[in-house]
This record gives sequence, structure tokens and C-alpha cells, in this order.
Amino acid sequence: MYLAACFAVFAIAYLLNIFTITVGYHRGLAHKAVRMHPVLRRWVIHGGNWLTGLDPKAWVVMHRLHHEHSDTPLDPHSPVNVGLLGIALEQLRSYKRVIVGLLKNDPAYTRYARDLDFPLNVLNRTNRWYLPYVVHGLVGLGLALSVGWLLGASYFFGMMSHPVQGGLVNSLGHAVGPRNFETSDNSRNNHLAAWLIFGEGFQNNHHAYPGSASFSYHRHEVDLGYGVCVVLEKLGLATINRAYLIPRAQRGAVGVAVTVMAEPHEVEVRS
Repeated sequence: MYLAACFAVFAIAYLLNIFTITVGYHRGLAHKAVRMHPVLRRWVIHGGNWLTGLDPKAWVVMHRLHHEHSDTPLDPHSPVNVGLLGIALEQLRSYKRVIVGLLKNDPAYTRYARDLDFPLNVLNRTNRWYLPYVVHGLVGLGLALSVGWLLGASYFFGMMSHPVQGGLVNSLGHAVGPRNFETSDNSRNNHLAAWLIFGEGFQNNHHAYPGSASFSYHRHEVDLGYGVCVVLEKLGLATINRAYLIPRAQRGAVGVAVTVMAEPHEVEVRS
């Protein structure tokens, strides 16, 4: 029973983290593939940093930089530049550079945020970025002391799991796996990363159709994150931009070439 409780706590914390990132930050704010209800959007913008430890505006800017310079020397996190084992540290360095750039209103970073109608989270504007980690650490410690150390660790590592999630996607998704589309970068479809991180591992599909709320092309490519988007739409909390969805593959289709579609935000960002 105790181990089942630990697993349940980890799963709930992990899912809260990943839903905030993959639906709110990524498909919603970064690519506008999903239009969130104002209540959900406010929760993601103001609460996402507290939940994940990552600023939504900085995350979006870094992700857009990744798409702009994918697998080139300017990519903020590519295994082509730093190897599979170097991704974790490279992610952290790039995130810090983006935060500093946005705080200084550096055009090299602010040009990717022109459509984002909100500032950096107050935690980063006041150099208190560490507070979410402290809060979740104290909650985990409280659970550890009152119930058991494994339960406390399950909570903390589930809630603070995004560096691992991002590391798997940014490394395996650009180094290991097949390709459905002949994109200009080294993006791959890694099924392990996709299953663990709710479709995010289908990087080749995503880079071919960055404005698509769904990251799957073949029917066997299961994108659980898109399933969450569908559920949110049925609940009236989101609207999927179906004009940019990846078309389903015909039976037996492989190696399809595609011209990368413009993302909904690109007109504003690159004007």
C-alpha cells in the first residue's frame, strides 16, 4: 500500500508538471497550436513558474530560439553541439542566458517575445527564482518526516521533473530514432521519450509541423499530450487550432518530404 501511495504521488506530481509544460508552455504559448481559456491561460502564466520552477516567458523564448536555429551552433540545446551527456548543463546555461537577456531587454531575446503580453514572473524579476524549489522541497520534507522518506522524494522529484523530461527530449529527440520528414535539422522521433513525456519525443514530426497541436503522424505514434488537449477542449478550457494539424499518414507512407510550415507566431516574432 505504501509503495502504491508513493507511485500515485509521483505520478500526480509528474503529470501536473508535464501538463503545464507540454500543453501550457509548449503547444499553447510557444506555438499557439492550442488557444487556452483565459482562466487556464492565467493559471499557466502566473502559476506555472511556481509549479515547475521554470518561467513561462523564458521557456517560450528559449524554445523559439531552438526552432529558429535547430541543431546549428546557435541552438540553445542540441546534442550536435554538446553531445548527449552535455544537454543537461547546456539547458541550464541557455535558460539563464535567456532570463538575463529578457531582463536587460536585449533585442536578441525580446524579438521572440513580442506576442507574449506578460512579463517575466516576479520570481525572476526579483531574483527569487529559487522559491519554487524551496517550497516543493519543504512539502517533500514534510511528507518525508510525517509519512516516509520515499513518499517525500516521490513528490519532490515528480514535481521537479522537467529538467529530466527536457533533457530526454532535447538529446534523444535530436540524435536517436527514425525520421518521417526531411527537415533541415537532425530532429528524430524517439518513442521512449514520446511515451514518457506525452508526445514530446516526436521531434521530427514537431519540427516539420511546429504549429500542430498533435505531434503524431503515423497511427502507432501515440501522443498523450494531444489527448489532454482534446479533453481540455471538450471541457471548454481550450480550443485546438486544427488548421495546422499534421495530416495523417497514408498506409505504408514513409520518408515523406515536407516544407516546414510557418508557425502562427512567426509573423509577429520575425517582423
